[in-house]
Amino acid sequence: MLPGFGVTLGFTLFYLSAIVIIPLSLLFVKTLGMTWEGFVATITSDRIIAAYKISFGIALIAALVNTFFGLIVAWVMVRYQFPGKKLIDAMVDLPFALPTAVAGIALTAIYAPEGWLGQFFEWMGIQIAFTPAGIAIALIFIGLPFVVRTVEPILQEMDPELEEAAMSLGASRWQTFYKVIIPHILPALMTGFAMAFARGLGEYGSVIFIAGNIPMVSEIVPLLIVTKLEQYDYQGATAIAVVMLVISFVLLLIINLLQKWSGNRMAIK
Repeated sequence: MLPGFGVTLGFTLFYLSAIVIIPLSLLFVKTLGMTWEGFVATITSDRIIAAYKISFGIALIAALVNTFFGLIVAWVMVRYQFPGKKLIDAMVDLPFALPTAVAGIALTAIYAPEGWLGQFFEWMGIQIAFTPAGIAIALIFIGLPFVVRTVEPILQEMDPELEEAAMSLGASRWQTFYKVIIPHILPALMTGFAMAFARGLGEYGSVIFIAGNIPMVSEIVPLLIVTKLEQYDYQGATAIAVVMLVISFVLLLIINLLQKWSGNRMAIK
């Protein structure tokens, strides 16, 4: 038999404390060594503010794009049979297995001005690599599997007879989609969005190659943290990390509350 509640709860708390709580708490402890004026000056400099806007803004855009297209990919993989399906299914998981640095180098080679695709965009006067657009592509690449793999099981469990019943009652395909399917998969869709968003905020390896890392233009917060560490400014690095941690926690908390609200609405219906 499995151990009792007390043993498993104790192990859970110990594991979470050692892996999550204590390391994150040390960020706040390290930051307490700064004066309030020094802390505010560090986290509100123009360069830092620009980096926050880039990291959070592009991570949000990439997560929204992945939510839309991830739903489509999951729908196709669950509802249709076609040649090459297993290959495409394996390709969805590729960002999980591929080292982020390799992904960054590959994307840069493709979207650089002289790259396979970049040269066509360059001909149209559009530059992808070394701009915020390049960051968005990198975050979309690494975030798509989170949405697909979160939504797929829910679609697989969903009985197609629900759709047939709705259409037999006169609902159009679009009405069936947003009144029957979307409410059913919405909690999973929001979970996938949250995971893709969180991964995008902390992504470093695949972004630094394609971003160009131009201050005030395409510089992300994780890069600034690494830069501070290389300069032995540990308090400055932890101050920036604390702000990232707090904002990320608040955003994820809001998303989780929305998930719970959506789940309660489904239970009532």
